[in-house]
Amino acid sequence: MRTVAIANQKGGCGKTTTAVNLAAAFAVMGKKVLLIDLDPQAHATLGLGCDPESAEKTVYDLFVDKNASVSEMMSETNMKGLTILPSNVLLSGVELELASMENREHVMDNRLKDINGTYDLCLIDCSPSLSLLTVNALVASDQVLIPVQTHYYALEGLRQLLETVDIVQRRFNENLEILGILLTFVESRTKLSRQVQKQMREYFGDLVFNTVIHKDVRLAEAPSAHESVFLYAPDSNGAYEHRILAEEIG
Repeated sequence: MRTVAIANQKGGCGKTTTAVNLAAAFAVMGKKVLLIDLDPQAHATLGLGCDPESAEKTVYDLFVDKNASVSEMMSETNMKGLTILPSNVLLSGVELELASMENREHVMDNRLKDINGTYDLCLIDCSPSLSLLTVNALVASDQVLIPVQTHYYALEGLRQLLETVDIVQRRFNENLEILGILLTFVESRTKLSRQVQKQMREYFGDLVFNTVIHKDVRLAEAPSAHESVFLYAPDSNGAYEHRILAEEIG
């Protein structure tokens, strides 16, 4: 099972939108996909038509209940081939419980071994912080995908995340790779967006995906319908670009 963390501690960069719609794109392509919602806000859970409060078990149980089966925590979504490990507000308190655990950075990695081989791909939607939860996601992952909004403040946050990735590589997971940097909320008509794109590609080179995600009304509306853009507006530009991104990732 290929595991990819989608991470950026800066909010508003389209991280959950990327997680939900990239997972849906791979499902449309025939992959068996698991999306793990590692954010207490549970936006990815909601975005795939699941009720965070009605789930009997959530990703919270993955961290605190060693006897709970990981497969029992899964919920089916409104998309064929796409399963979610849901989140809810309980996850906001899990770091206090992790603080006293041995090998607390490896909890998710150890638990996901129980389902290795069940899915083709696992995507982890990280919370917008460089927390112990995010470190757990990076330790459990093969790769990290970094969504970055095209504005000038993006570089500062990106540098902090890359430093965290480097620490995880050196201390916990030497096999972790950066899958790529995804430019989001792109506005081709604005000079600022074009300048930031150019700056990012000059600085990071091939780490930046060829595919970019433009601002798109349908992409912004889809979460309110609790659907991925592939169900809400399959012919939209947002659906097309996430499908192209999935093909670029391979």
